[in-house]
Amino acid sequence: MFDRPPVTEPDHARAQTDPVADSVERLCRLYDTRLADTGGDLSPEDARELKAMAAIYDLDTDRPSAEVWRDLRAVVTRQAPAASENAAPRVAAEALTLLVVEDDADAAASLTEMLTEAGHSVVGPFHSAAAAEAAAALHAIDAALLDINLSGEMTGVELAEVLTSRWDVRVIFISGDVTAAARHADLAEALVLKPYNGAQILEAVARLGRTG
Repeated sequence: MFDRPPVTEPDHARAQTDPVADSVERLCRLYDTRLADTGGDLSPEDARELKAMAAIYDLDTDRPSAEVWRDLRAVVTRQAPAASENAAPRVAAEALTLLVVEDDADAAASLTEMLTEAGHSVVGPFHSAAAAEAAAALHAIDAALLDINLSGEMTGVELAEVLTSRWDVRVIFISGDVTAAARHADLAEALVLKPYNGAQILEAVARLGRTG
């Protein structure tokens, strides 16, 4: 389904700065300040720039700048850094128990195989939110990789609400629906956009391992 990244040196052998994180931090600081200073009334040039960035993620730009920035900010701060094919993934300090909930059977199988090979324990995969909810009640889950657009009665967003509030499970949204992910970004600690690769998934999981 997607390429597995090569095995590489541990984190401590890398440079300590993350250019992607630095860039996101600068962007957030810039627009947070601009919107605060102007009361949300950006200059025409700044507003055009903001809408151009939001359009990359197919976000609705026909709204006040403050609303556009709110959703764009949620996406860029939670999205795992987009690793290139040759980029080395960061590995979590310890193995996690991960719940995989994905509607696409092939994607679910590939996720499960890759995460297991990386040393994590996988519960699932499930395509049913009801089955995933029951599994969370029966297992000690560290985090869930959750497709937002599930086809059953319960949506991925509703499942995320249950997992976070009832079982204190951290959520990584894996989705092609950027608008839905941005709208409900407060439920997730990371976002990986489809189509993704193995390095992006491992990076998102490693971020949970470093902050958990």
